[in-house]
Amino acid sequence: MSENDKYATPLSSRYASVEMSQIFSLRNRFSTWRKLWLNLAIAERQVGLKDVITDEALEQMKAHLEITDAEIAAASVEEAKVRHDVMAHVHVFGETCPAAAGIIHLGATSCYVTDNADLIFLRDAYDVLIPKLVNVINRLSEFAIEYKDLPVLGWTHFQPAQLTTVGKRATLWIQELLWDLRNMLRARNDLGLRGVKGTTGTQASFLSLFHGDHDMVEALDAKVVELMGFEHVYPVTGQTYSRKIDVDVLAPLASLGATAHKFATDVRLLANLKEMEEPFEKSQIGSSAMAYKRNPMRCERVCSLARHLGGLFNDAVQTASVQWFERTLDDSAIRRVTLPSAFLTADIVLSTMLNITSGLVVYPKVIERRIMAELPFMATENIIMAMVSKGESRQVCHEEIRVLSHQASDVVKQQGGDNDLIERIKKTPYFKPVHDELDSLLDPSTFVGRAPQQVEKFVANDVAKALAPFAHYINKDEVKLSV
Repeated sequence: MSENDKYATPLSSRYASVEMSQIFSLRNRFSTWRKLWLNLAIAERQVGLKDVITDEALEQMKAHLEITDAEIAAASVEEAKVRHDVMAHVHVFGETCPAAAGIIHLGATSCYVTDNADLIFLRDAYDVLIPKLVNVINRLSEFAIEYKDLPVLGWTHFQPAQLTTVGKRATLWIQELLWDLRNMLRARNDLGLRGVKGTTGTQASFLSLFHGDHDMVEALDAKVVELMGFEHVYPVTGQTYSRKIDVDVLAPLASLGATAHKFATDVRLLANLKEMEEPFEKSQIGSSAMAYKRNPMRCERVCSLARHLGGLFNDAVQTASVQWFERTLDDSAIRRVTLPSAFLTADIVLSTMLNITSGLVVYPKVIERRIMAELPFMATENIIMAMVSKGESRQVCHEEIRVLSHQASDVVKQQGGDNDLIERIKKTPYFKPVHDELDSLLDPSTFVGRAPQQVEKFVANDVAKALAPFAHYINKDEVKLSV
């Protein structure tokens, strides 16, 4: 049987980045276990077990931290016999490091390696996502500034509303992404290590190991955390770290999914209106049957995966709610699926958004044509006010323009013609006092309120402040999607 005869998740085989896939790879998982065993041994020796843990044992462990393909295969064979993944790897690591065979995993329970490793992976995975999110925000901010003054028809209920600008609309996307950045940073920085807690979290095995010395056990816990590069350890655990932590970790990813879905949906709708499109490569095929089509395939991918990302959050919530007492094993299988899937999916969503935001295409002439189809109706109040300033009655003017508006609306809706309200006004003698002012009264830039100023202030203040700590992440790199 070849690899082509086995199912492989598209998250890793088709879409996700190499960096994210490696974090959740078997080699990284088992190599991280070995680092945890080494640092446990180092800490135990420093705290008081110098006679038990030898220099030779530590040197052998250090020399074989990265597990080989042959060792992974050997552990798989061993696991089939003992039905326990951690003990299979203890056995194989011991064969590789015979001087350490008797002290590997000393005093620990399986969750020492499995849970601590998971917490490391979650932190490292956020370290892949956050730079990508920073660059999405930065590129959209540059887009917002570029188009801060370009008037565009606003929509409420997907019905024509007052004008805004293309740049102002982009700030709505950016603001939600800034909240996602805040949430992801909070989740990432809140992560601690489970540390050394024993089988039910009481540290009984370590207390026995150090002959009842509580200070030594606490020192051991702190030392392992320090050696693994974490700033804090969870003060109490059961056998596992609380699965509530998974809820806190996945919540920002689900929220990012909502933001991404909204952004991509807006771009898809704008593509239908022919006002804006995602990048379209020269050789790209939009449809196998309709050669003229430019389907928003990247945005559709974002929407598709964002829905999946939101659904994974429920796995974490439900799992946290059913953990009995100190632990139950019904969390194991689902977490093996949910945690990697969530980060791989978020990685793909952000990579795709990076690609999209690097080359959004705007069509000003289409935008202008749609504005001019609706603007005459929006300008009626301005025209009425201009007539009043010339001494005309507001009520009389309102009735005159109401009649003409309904006639123009009939042309648009019943006859399929263009909005000819302004032409009707120009031909109506009553409105002669403002005929020379109609062009200025219909200038789209006078209908966008403070949109340009809002964009400038938002990007200069809110965005700049949020991205300042991550200036070293910002780049202009082209983001190619494999498929």
